[in-house]
Amino acid sequence: MSADRETRFPGESDEYRRERNRLLEAEVELRRAIERVAAQRRALPLGGVVAEDYRFEEVAEGGGEVRFSELFAPAGDTLVIYSFMFPRYSGDTRPGPSEGETARLPVVETPCASCTSILDSLDGAARHLTQRINLAVVAKSDPDRIRAFARERGWKHLRLLSSRSNTYNRDYLAESPDGEQAPILNVFVRRGNELRHTWATELMFAPRDEGIEARHVDSIWPIWNVLDMTPEGRGSGSNLPSLDYG
Repeated sequence: MSADRETRFPGESDEYRRERNRLLEAEVELRRAIERVAAQRRALPLGGVVAEDYRFEEVAEGGGEVRFSELFAPAGDTLVIYSFMFPRYSGDTRPGPSEGETARLPVVETPCASCTSILDSLDGAARHLTQRINLAVVAKSDPDRIRAFARERGWKHLRLLSSRSNTYNRDYLAESPDGEQAPILNVFVRRGNELRHTWATELMFAPRDEGIEARHVDSIWPIWNVLDMTPEGRGSGSNLPSLDYG
């Protein structure tokens, strides 16, 4: 990096600038690596045909049913679906009214705080993204519950769908065989009359180094990208987003 084009900020030392320039070289290489991976992703052959035209329930007021094929706008051949964890918990058993009896706590559906933090940001980006792609968020929960939560969060631009009556979650790895939900982003394309899967955040299933989280959806999760730029970094694994900071 030539001295006459060297960037400097007020008050910095020569040591700081020397080490910052070394870091800048690494950042330039990271940028190249990101573009290489993106190009490799774009060059993937098409994935499998979407064999079922899944029926989803629209969460928007008025509801109604929408098929998977109808999520593609006439002029939009790419569909991105984020699977939002909205798991069901039945609670633990507890003593019943009579000796020897047990009563099960009622089933509740609880939105994932981490997914919520992603969607808080994605709601604002949705208006920009949908100029070029089709975007939907799918949760396996009651549409009324999803609608009430979206209203509470102030989401206005996300297309929210319920998958409670189909097998989309299980088929596209947003749900394990034992019913545990997982956050995953899937990309689909329309080619003529065929709908094909093309990519997913499979880093979730890849081996990882000790102490490193999967980070499979981090590229659409602003809070970690900002924290990575700070001296404190991400912090420990306990520093996850919360649904409420009040």
